[in-house]
Parts: sequence; structure tokens; C-alpha cells
Amino acid sequence: MPDFSAVKNAPDISFIDNKTIEDVRDEMVADYEEYMTKATGQTVTLPRSSPHRGVLYAAALQIYQAFQYIDRAGKQSLLKYSYSDFLDNLGLLKGVTRSPATAAVTTLRFTVSAVRQVATAIPKGTRVSAGGSVYFATDEYAEIPAGGSTVDVPATCTDAGTEGNDMAAGDLTIMVDPLPYVASVVNTTATEGGTDVESDDDLAERIYLAPGAYSTAGPEDGYLFHAKQFNPSIGDVVATSNQAAGTVDIVFIMSDGKTPGTEMINGLKEYLNGKTRRPMTDLVNVSAPAEVTYTVDLTYYINRSDSARAVAIQEAVQTAVADYLTWQRTIGRDINPSKLVALVMAAGAKRVTVTAPTYTTVDAIKVSALSGSPTISYGGLEDD
Repeated sequence: MPDFSAVKNAPDISFIDNKTIEDVRDEMVADYEEYMTKATGQTVTLPRSSPHRGVLYAAALQIYQAFQYIDRAGKQSLLKYSYSDFLDNLGLLKGVTRSPATAAVTTLRFTVSAVRQVATAIPKGTRVSAGGSVYFATDEYAEIPAGGSTVDVPATCTDAGTEGNDMAAGDLTIMVDPLPYVASVVNTTATEGGTDVESDDDLAERIYLAPGAYSTAGPEDGYLFHAKQFNPSIGDVVATSNQAAGTVDIVFIMSDGKTPGTEMINGLKEYLNGKTRRPMTDLVNVSAPAEVTYTVDLTYYINRSDSARAVAIQEAVQTAVADYLTWQRTIGRDINPSKLVALVMAAGAKRVTVTAPTYTTVDAIKVSALSGSPTISYGGLEDD
């Protein structure tokens, strides 16, 4: 599986040989003294107060600024350093463009007040809300059939971005656009899939994965590329295959670590099964990964010599545990308390006693999931 961290961890390079402003100043002064010594036949050394040195320093500043432009221009052709519009242009070389903001989606169920002998229309664009300023509108015209009582209709948030996410099933119940004979509406699935404009890091990763999409043989990184191409809110993705059965199994989680809902799973499955993406011999299955639960229970201590920083260290420990939970939420990553200890120690703790979790192996297509809230106990100050 291609590892994008290889890009971030690539050796740092400099297109100006790591030259500093001091280097430029020293070189210009040395060149001046050498030239004047040869021109006059006498040794010339510029004192610190010399106006000539001041002129050279001013020129050196402008020259160094030009060096910085040269260095930046060179680095923008490399995925490790490229950003913003430079990264957009780099992506075009591989046919990859930055994903725009997308709107959250859900399914709405409309119910009539009484069964009717004729169909009840649900116009396209019918809006509902949870009572705030976020609205969802139906994607298509639908009808509650004669003799029926309900109809399910796909709907999309009227505003692109993440503000439409994370509404639980049952939250959208207010009909902004009332309809005759319709008594109620409710979302049957949680709202999800809304994203802001794709970040530089996410775009750079897709550019890195793009060569895998060139093949029509269904390589692993090709499926990873297409999965992330479908929706920028998709985070970790794992593709496995059963060659005997001819199946490809895709499991994924969202970029915020959450488990994908039905809308996102079905949408990705439909996208990956497109004729231009799926090899004819592949049967593609898409699902959320099975979860392996764990708990966090730890006690930490602080050196007495760090008592002046005790409050700051306690706050840093809370952040460290949160970072551990994010790190742990990766498909196929074993539950590793050693990482937790390392992060808490790096936050300033003297020592850490971890009751939970214990080291647990996690299958390549499963993901760890925190059960309950972490228990973080401060044991107090101890002698160094």
C-alpha cells in the first residue's frame, strides 16, 4: 500500500544550498575586499562602521530575497513543499484538481396525514430543517403513491460545507415548505458527506496516489485514489481482494474518524462500480470496518521540579490523550498503549501507569474504537 508519509518524510532540500543572509553579506564583503586589494595593490579591510559595508549589506538583503524566490520556485515543483495555487497546478500534471466544497446528504421520509386514493406530490427542492439556519432540499420529484402513506426521498443540504453534517436520524422534522396532505417529515439517516474545500494535505495525497488510477487492472492504490476522489471527507481507506472469488472489498472511515453512514457507503459503492473505474472482472464491495473496542484508563505523575508548570503539563496531557485517540483511529492499526505512554511523557509527565488499553492486534480490515470516555487521573507531584 502506498504510504504518503514517505513524501512528508523525504529529506529536506535547498535550491540555494541552504544559504543564509549572513552568508550573502560575508561573501559580498569578501568579494569587495578581494577586488579592492587587487585594484589598489594594498590590503583593504572594511571596518564595521564603513559606509561601503552598509551599502553591501543593503544590496545583500535584496539579493537574499531573490534567493528565497528561487528556492521557493524550485520547491513548488515538489509535492513535499507545494501549496495553494502552486499545488493546484502541480496536480493538473496528473489530471487531479482540488475538490470543491460539497454538501451533506441524507434521506427524508414524508408521511401523509391520511391514506389517499391519488398520489401525493413531493416537489423537487422541498426544504426541511431542524429548526436552525441549515436546510435540506429534496434532490428529485417524488410521490407518495395512491393507497400508500410514505415515500423516501434523497436530499442535500442547500449550503456546501461541513455545517450540514452530524444531524442524527430524526433531527430534521420541520417542513420549511409545507405540502398539502403531508403531515410530517423526518430524516431516516444521519446527515453526512459535507466537506469544505479540499485542504492542501488531502490534495497532495491524492496527487501522490494518482498514478494508481492510470491502470485498468484495478491496483490497490487505484481504488484508494478513486475512493478519495469520490468525496474529500473520506479518510482512511483499505482495499483487499479475494482473487479466487473475484471480489474487491473496500473498507473506510471518515476523515474525522467517524464511521461512515449508509448514504456515504452506498454512494462510494456506486461510484467505484462506474464503468470507467471498475475492471470488468472485479466485484466491488464497500462497507465500514468492523470495530475492535478499547478503553483508556491511566494515571500520570509530574516531577516536583516542574511544579510551576504543573497546570500547563496537565493541559498538555489532555491534548496528548486526544492525539492518541486520533492516531489510534486508523484501519488495521494495533491498539498500542506504548504510543499513549510516549505521548503523555512527551507532554511533560514524569511517569505514566496505564491500566487500559492493553496491546491488542487489529486485523487489516478492522479499526479500533474507544468505548466510553477516557479516564485520565493526575497522581500528583513526585520527587525527581
